[in-house]
Amino acid sequence: MSASVRKRVAFLGTGLMGAPMVKRLLGAGFAVSVWNRSHEKASHLAIDGAVVSTSAADAVRNADVVFAMLTNEQAFDELFFADVTIIEALRAGAVVVEGSSVLPEASRRHAERLRKHGVQYLDAPVSGGVAGAAAGTLAIMVGGDAPTFLRLADVFAPLGRATHVGPTGSGQLAKLGNQQIVAVTIGAVAEAMLLVQRGGGDPAAFRAAIRGGFAESRILELHGQRMIERNFEPGGTSANQLKDLNNILSTAVELGLALPLTAAVQKQFAAFVQEGGADRDHSALLVHLEGRNSDGKGRT
Repeated sequence: MSASVRKRVAFLGTGLMGAPMVKRLLGAGFAVSVWNRSHEKASHLAIDGAVVSTSAADAVRNADVVFAMLTNEQAFDELFFADVTIIEALRAGAVVVEGSSVLPEASRRHAERLRKHGVQYLDAPVSGGVAGAAAGTLAIMVGGDAPTFLRLADVFAPLGRATHVGPTGSGQLAKLGNQQIVAVTIGAVAEAMLLVQRGGGDPAAFRAAIRGGFAESRILELHGQRMIERNFEPGGTSANQLKDLNNILSTAVELGLALPLTAAVQKQFAAFVQEGGADRDHSALLVHLEGRNSDGKGRT
């Protein structure tokens, strides 16, 4: 794959994250074919210049790079391996970039199965939410073959900052670590808001007061503001946050690790999702914690 020739890109999965990523690639001059299981989520991208395909096989045919932003590893398995059509449509030497968050073991399995068909693979989960996808400021954590990663530098560039973190599966491990920090910090910010408000303070003033101190973070900046505004339209859903937390704890068991903070916040997200919060932004964990404290006695 020559770096001097503009690569042809296919993008499978054009939901909350996929659609703005496609727009970034189109804006950078790449030819992009798109497919989504729900056709209406892909069809609007034709206005931006994308070629909307009626099947995943049509989308990937002749593509040099195939992004897969799918729900989970089961969705990837079903799309790429349950039907031989898409495997047959992939050109030899193409690179499949799995951008969704899955278990590291699943990434290694996907890489091996694709390699048997002459197709290369990178696991490249992202962080930054819908806002980061639209602005091209995603943190992209990439596992796989280093030369393959370097050849795709021009494709990653419009999307954000891509970092090669190791062999296949390492990108997923980095994303799991990222999601640990995100989930635990969301829980900490939400609990701090409750503490200040219950004691008679103003949560908005509290947030303003600690900005720039040791507690400063993107979570405090963005999700703290969401909590104050009660704006829980999803950037990252609580269901996806729970999925990541479950994957973290599953991986921790394999590695012989005890992660008590992660386990505690996983229980709260599991309860919130069970209560009906699955499709709300993960910053809405505040709502669940408010419910636990609604009687003023801090239910356990």
